[in-house]
Amino acid sequence: MRNLKWVKRNEPFLPSVLADQFNTFFNDDVFRNEYSSFRPLVNISENETGFGIELAAPGLSKEDFNIDLDNDLLTISAERKVENTEEGDKYTKREFNYTSFKRSFTLPETVDTEAIKGTYENGILNITLPKKAEVQKLKRAIEIA
Repeated sequence: MRNLKWVKRNEPFLPSVLADQFNTFFNDDVFRNEYSSFRPLVNISENETGFGIELAAPGLSKEDFNIDLDNDLLTISAERKVENTEEGDKYTKREFNYTSFKRSFTLPETVDTEAIKGTYENGILNITLPKKAEVQKLKRAIEIA
Protein backbone atom coordinates (compact mmCIF):
# COMPACT_ATOMS: atom_id res chain seq x y z
CA MET A 1 0.00 0.00 0.00
CA ARG A 2 1.28 3.46 -0.87
CA ASN A 3 1.92 6.06 1.72
CA LEU A 4 -0.21 9.16 1.02
CA LYS A 5 0.76 12.59 2.27
CA TRP A 6 -2.21 14.71 3.29
CA VAL A 7 -2.27 18.45 2.72
CA LYS A 8 -2.34 20.44 5.92
CA ARG A 9 -5.32 22.75 6.25
CA ASN A 10 -3.18 25.88 6.55
CA GLU A 11 -1.32 25.19 3.28
CA PRO A 12 -2.78 26.60 0.05
CA PHE A 13 -4.64 24.11 -2.11
CA LEU A 14 -3.02 25.28 -5.34
CA PRO A 15 0.77 25.20 -5.70
CA SER A 16 2.29 28.68 -5.55
CA VAL A 17 2.90 28.90 -9.32
CA LEU A 18 -0.74 28.17 -10.12
CA ALA A 19 -1.92 30.46 -7.35
CA ASP A 20 0.22 33.29 -8.74
CA GLN A 21 -1.21 32.79 -12.25
CA PHE A 22 -4.74 32.61 -10.87
CA ASN A 23 -4.26 35.85 -8.93
CA THR A 24 -2.63 37.57 -11.89
CA PHE A 25 -5.48 36.54 -14.18
CA PHE A 26 -8.19 37.94 -11.94
CA ASN A 27 -6.23 41.09 -11.12
CA ASP A 28 -5.48 41.73 -14.79
CA ASP A 29 -6.72 44.80 -16.62
CA VAL A 30 -9.52 42.79 -18.25
CA PHE A 31 -11.46 42.88 -14.99
CA ARG A 32 -11.11 46.59 -14.26
CA ASN A 33 -14.00 48.94 -14.81
CA GLU A 34 -14.80 50.57 -18.13
CA TYR A 35 -13.35 53.95 -17.12
CA SER A 36 -9.80 52.76 -16.58
CA SER A 37 -7.08 52.14 -19.10
CA PHE A 38 -6.42 48.65 -20.40
CA ARG A 39 -3.39 46.81 -21.69
CA PRO A 40 -4.10 45.03 -24.97
CA LEU A 41 -2.52 41.67 -25.66
CA VAL A 42 0.35 41.59 -28.12
CA ASN A 43 1.86 38.89 -30.34
CA ILE A 44 5.37 39.45 -31.68
CA SER A 45 6.77 37.31 -34.47
CA GLU A 46 9.95 37.16 -36.53
CA ASN A 47 10.71 35.67 -39.92
CA GLU A 48 13.55 36.03 -42.43
CA THR A 49 12.34 39.38 -43.78
CA GLY A 50 11.23 41.13 -40.61
CA PHE A 51 9.17 41.29 -37.45
CA GLY A 52 5.45 41.58 -36.88
CA ILE A 53 3.44 43.01 -34.02
CA GLU A 54 -0.23 42.10 -33.62
CA LEU A 55 -2.09 44.08 -30.99
CA ALA A 56 -5.66 43.16 -30.02
CA ALA A 57 -7.71 46.34 -29.53
CA PRO A 58 -11.32 45.73 -30.58
CA GLY A 59 -13.81 48.56 -30.56
CA LEU A 60 -11.33 51.22 -31.63
CA SER A 61 -10.91 52.85 -35.02
CA LYS A 62 -7.62 53.50 -36.80
CA GLU A 63 -7.98 57.20 -35.95
CA ASP A 64 -7.78 56.34 -32.23
CA PHE A 65 -4.18 55.05 -32.55
CA ASN A 66 -0.87 56.89 -32.35
CA ILE A 67 2.33 55.12 -33.36
CA ASP A 68 5.55 56.97 -32.62
CA LEU A 69 9.17 56.07 -33.19
CA ASP A 70 11.84 57.76 -31.06
CA ASN A 71 15.26 56.37 -32.00
CA ASP A 72 14.76 52.63 -31.37
CA LEU A 73 11.66 52.93 -29.14
CA LEU A 74 8.34 52.18 -30.85
CA THR A 75 5.36 53.42 -28.83
CA ILE A 76 1.79 52.43 -29.64
CA SER A 77 -0.96 54.31 -27.86
CA ALA A 78 -4.67 54.85 -28.25
CA GLU A 79 -7.25 57.05 -26.65
CA ARG A 80 -10.99 57.01 -27.10
CA LYS A 81 -13.56 59.13 -25.31
CA VAL A 82 -17.27 58.48 -25.73
CA GLU A 83 -20.05 60.56 -24.19
CA ASN A 84 -23.70 59.58 -24.50
CA THR A 85 -26.45 61.97 -23.42
CA GLU A 86 -30.10 61.00 -23.27
CA GLU A 87 -32.75 63.51 -22.27
CA GLY A 88 -36.36 62.96 -21.36
CA ASP A 89 -39.15 65.05 -19.87
CA LYS A 90 -37.96 64.64 -16.28
CA TYR A 91 -34.39 63.36 -16.59
CA THR A 92 -31.05 63.74 -18.24
CA LYS A 93 -28.76 60.73 -18.44
CA ARG A 94 -25.08 61.21 -19.31
CA GLU A 95 -22.62 58.34 -19.61
CA PHE A 96 -18.91 58.65 -20.22
CA ASN A 97 -16.51 55.98 -21.43
CA TYR A 98 -12.77 56.54 -21.62
CA THR A 99 -10.35 53.98 -23.01
CA SER A 100 -6.61 54.42 -23.31
CA PHE A 101 -3.39 52.44 -23.38
CA LYS A 102 0.28 52.86 -24.15
CA ARG A 103 2.74 50.09 -25.06
CA SER A 104 6.41 50.58 -25.91
CA PHE A 105 8.86 48.24 -27.62
CA THR A 106 12.61 48.57 -28.07
CA LEU A 107 13.45 47.70 -31.66
CA PRO A 108 16.59 45.82 -32.66
CA GLU A 109 19.13 47.61 -34.86
CA THR A 110 18.23 45.27 -37.73
CA VAL A 111 14.82 46.95 -38.31
CA ASP A 112 14.48 49.28 -41.30
CA THR A 113 12.72 52.10 -39.46
CA GLU A 114 11.88 53.93 -42.72
CA ALA A 115 9.76 51.00 -43.95
CA ILE A 116 7.54 50.36 -40.87
CA LYS A 117 3.85 50.06 -41.78
CA GLY A 118 0.64 49.56 -39.85
CA THR A 119 -2.89 48.40 -40.61
CA TYR A 120 -5.98 48.02 -38.43
CA GLU A 121 -8.62 45.47 -39.34
CA ASN A 122 -11.22 43.49 -37.35
CA GLY A 123 -9.94 44.76 -33.99
CA ILE A 124 -6.30 43.84 -34.67
CA LEU A 125 -3.54 46.40 -35.20
CA ASN A 126 -0.80 44.86 -37.37
CA ILE A 127 2.59 46.54 -37.53
CA THR A 128 5.17 45.28 -40.02
CA LEU A 129 8.81 45.91 -39.15
CA PRO A 130 10.98 44.89 -42.13
CA LYS A 131 14.63 44.03 -41.59
CA LYS A 132 17.31 46.07 -43.33
CA ALA A 133 18.26 44.68 -46.73
CA GLU A 134 21.87 43.98 -45.73
CA VAL A 135 20.70 41.90 -42.78
CA GLN A 136 18.39 39.82 -44.98
CA LYS A 137 21.24 39.04 -47.39
CA LEU A 138 23.57 37.86 -44.62
CA LYS A 139 21.53 34.74 -43.99
CA ARG A 140 22.47 31.80 -46.20
CA ALA A 141 23.02 28.09 -45.94
CA ILE A 142 26.61 26.88 -45.65
CA GLU A 143 27.36 23.69 -47.53
CA ILE A 144 29.40 21.10 -45.67
CA ALA A 145 32.18 19.56 -47.78
